Formats: sequence, C-alpha cells, structure tokens
Amino acid sequence: MRKTERFPVQGANSLWHVYKTVPFWKVVRNFIVIQAARYTPFLGLKNWMYRTFLRMNIGEQTSFALMVMLDIMYPEKISVGRNSVIGYNTTILAHEYLIKEYRLGPVEIGDEVMIGANSTILPGITIGNHAIVSAGTLVHKDVPEGAFVGGNPMKIIYTKEELAERWKDDPIYGR
Repeated sequence: MRKTERFPVQGANSLWHVYKTVPFWKVVRNFIVIQAARYTPFLGLKNWMYRTFLRMNIGEQTSFALMVMLDIMYPEKISVGRNSVIGYNTTILAHEYLIKEYRLGPVEIGDEVMIGANSTILPGITIGNHAIVSAGTLVHKDVPEGAFVGGNPMKIIYTKEELAERWKDDPIYGR
C-alpha cells in the first residue's frame, strides 16, 4: 500500500478545492520553475532550481532528463538520492485529487536509481537504492532495493539477488 495521507472533501470533487489545499501563488511559482527546468539542458542549473525554488532534496550528480514533469502542487515532497537518472518525460506525483478526497504522499527515490523514459511515479512511493525502473512503467507500489521493475501495472522482473547472479561476471556491473 502506498504511504499517502487522505483528506476527505464535501461537495464538488476535490480538484475544485485545490486553492484551499495549496496557495495559488505557490502553484504559479512552481509551474514557472518546473516548466523552465523541463526545457533546460543544463543539469546543474536544473538541480539548483529544484533545490532553491521548490525546496526539493536532490542528491549530488543526479540527472533529470528533458521534459520531466514534477508535482506542481507539492514538489517539496519529492526527494531523489545521489547519482540517479530520471528519464525523459517522466512524471513524479506527490498528490492525487479524486472525487471525494485528495491524497498526499512523499516520493523517495534512492541513490543510483535509473528511471526509464515516460514512466509515472504515484504519490507515497519509495524506490530503493540501485533499482531500475523500465521505460513506460506505472510505479504504483514500492520498488525494493536493487530490483528491476517494469510494466503497467508494474511487476518485479528481477530481484536484487537475481540481477547480481546475472551480472556477476560483467566487468562493469559485477559488484
């Protein structure tokens, strides 16, 4: 189960209550920063923008590819460890607005994680160190450390132990 906090709403669907849950000017600022960062090819500048303006915890040497879409409402709930790669056009959400409630949950991505292009990470997810998320994956549950996952819905393709056995003789990846 994802680690999200639930907030029930009365009347119209929860998105109609958005500015009761997050300040309007915060959303405007976040939108401008995220859109500018989506198009900049300068990784250091992108990480600086995320740390400075969005209050995100971003590890050293982490790379966000072009067009990565971060949660506009609550980017400060996203943390990414050191030396990780977030692939092209990936979406990382820390909130979800539903009919009768909205939910908030932190997204924690570990060290040396590879997220493939066009993946979506839902709120309340933890992705362990050294994990690999295949391109186009909907990450709807936690990813164990060192696992290789993929698909929609996401499934574990290899565990850390299976990957270690598979790559044990490789001069680069054999650890």
